[in-house]
Amino acid sequence: MSFRAILVSLRPHQWTKNLLVFAALALSKHLFERGPLLRSLFAFVLFCGLSGTVYLINDVVDVERDRLHPRKRLRPIASGALSPRAGAVTAAVLGIGCLAAALLLGADFFTFALLYLLLNLLYSFVLKEIVIVDVLALSLGFVLRAVAGAAAISVQFSDWLLICTILLALFLSLSKRRHELTSLSEGAAGHRRILAEYSPYLLDQMIAVVTSSCLTAYAFYTTAEETRQKFQTDRLVWTLPFVLYGIFRYLYLVHQKEQGGSPSDVLLTDGPLLLDVALWALALVAIVYTHGGVPAPIGR
Repeated sequence: MSFRAILVSLRPHQWTKNLLVFAALALSKHLFERGPLLRSLFAFVLFCGLSGTVYLINDVVDVERDRLHPRKRLRPIASGALSPRAGAVTAAVLGIGCLAAALLLGADFFTFALLYLLLNLLYSFVLKEIVIVDVLALSLGFVLRAVAGAAAISVQFSDWLLICTILLALFLSLSKRRHELTSLSEGAAGHRRILAEYSPYLLDQMIAVVTSSCLTAYAFYTTAEETRQKFQTDRLVWTLPFVLYGIFRYLYLVHQKEQGGSPSDVLLTDGPLLLDVALWALALVAIVYTHGGVPAPIGR
């Protein structure tokens, strides 16, 4: 069993998705406190392990289909560098170990971590073959990351942020489906049967609905009275231009550059998008931490 093959199968480049566990930490104003920060870092590591478990399971289940894909055929299990049995054993050990460690962050965090793993197992074997439910399931995985991050430090997660999270996740999931459909062309259904249920036009319509809904929800969140009272500022709306540019830039990459198959790869390789996300995060932290809002109490 090759350690390098296992590491590649865990897809470290995809772990940026797990940064969502820090959202509650930053917006509860505990970002620079040692205790909550360490708990959030531990939660991030555990979700990296859990997501790696999911990737291994997916590669074992989809090994034959991946061999038909121009890029996925190079993955260790599909290429033969790692046997399906070794992949399955590694996934079982890693998954059980991460769940056991999750108990150290409390029952609530453990529950969300378990739900995340069960949801992805259900997706791998059932949900990915059900039209529309497949992208909803992928999006719910992002929501579970966010609420697990809040549970790790025992604070509440805003309902508005939950809405924004699932809408943004839907936007990314639908864009991923569109890229798969257009890049694989006539062979799309052979690689993933569910793609036969979609068309570029249908996906474009769904992306348009989700895009406008996501922007509207974020605008409402930044201007809501609850948000103003929590952070004692009305300047959070100043971050809206970064969100607008980020979504428009992503749409540009999907439609004009035929990217979007991997949101993590797009984020890490597209300079303007990466800069925009960094500026948005810096602006958010600067606005939140330079005003006198009271931090959310640890332990609710």
